[in-house]
This record gives sequence, C-alpha cells and structure tokens, in this order.
Amino acid sequence: MSKVAVVMGSTSDLPVMQDAVDFLKELGIDVEVDIVSAHRTPEKLFDFSTNAHKKGIQVIIAGAGGAAHLPGMVASMSPLPVIGVPVKSSNSIDGWDSILSILQMPGGVPVATVALNGAKNAGILAAQIIGSSNPDVLQKIVAYKESLKTKVIEGAKSINQ
Repeated sequence: MSKVAVVMGSTSDLPVMQDAVDFLKELGIDVEVDIVSAHRTPEKLFDFSTNAHKKGIQVIIAGAGGAAHLPGMVASMSPLPVIGVPVKSSNSIDGWDSILSILQMPGGVPVATVALNGAKNAGILAAQIIGSSNPDVLQKIVAYKESLKTKVIEGAKSINQ
C-alpha cells in the first residue's frame, strides 16, 4: 500500500496540515502523521528522516512555521521526495520567513514547496508522485482533476443563466 508521512513542527501546524491528511485519506492512501520538531526534537528528526523509507513511506510532506527548518532537514537526510508546506504561524513574519526557509534550499537538497498554508496542494502533489507508479492512485487523480473541471463548467453555467 502507498504511504505518505505528514510531519509538522508542532501541534499548532495541524489545522493547516490536516488538509493534506484529509485529501490523501480520500484517495485511500495510507497516512502517517507525527510531530517532529527540527529545533526541539533533533534526535527524533534524525531517526524519522533516516528511517522513513525503511517503513514503506514513499513521500514526505513536512510543514513548519517561523524559521521552518523541518522540510530542509528532512530532505538532507532522507532519500525520499519531500514536499514543504510553509505555515503562517503566530510568530511568523507574514509567513515569509517560512516560505523562504523552505524555498531557498541549497543545491543537492531539493524540497518541493507549495504555497503558504497550501497543505492540500502538498497532498495532491504527493498523490501524483505515487500515481506515477501506481495505476489505482493515478486513476483517482484523473477523476479528481475531472471533478475540478466539472465544478468550473457548472459554475460558469450557473452565472450565465
């Protein structure tokens, strides 16, 4: 079974990160959710990052606010694709600190970065990565994209009546 890990720096990030969890579960993708702080639990971060692929995880979504080192630190130690979600937190500088901490990674340590508080897009991207080698997930992504198209067409019809 396909598996995605969704990790975040603290419980305050969960309301944002829940969108990724919910989307993945809707597609029937197994999700492991945990709190892994780059600054407060570095040992846990190391253990998670170096062992995630051994536990069957295929993609990691990491969200954090403020200095937001979690996605980059995970990516520095894991062979798996990492998707970073910048989170606008209470101690944030309008979210820019988070965005730049995740987006501006050095060469050799890539982190795919979605929009500020864009956890749903992180879930969609994780599913698309898995779908590239899993036909069942791919078909669910195709159906999801079709549903987006249908919503737009129906919305256009409703305003043109």
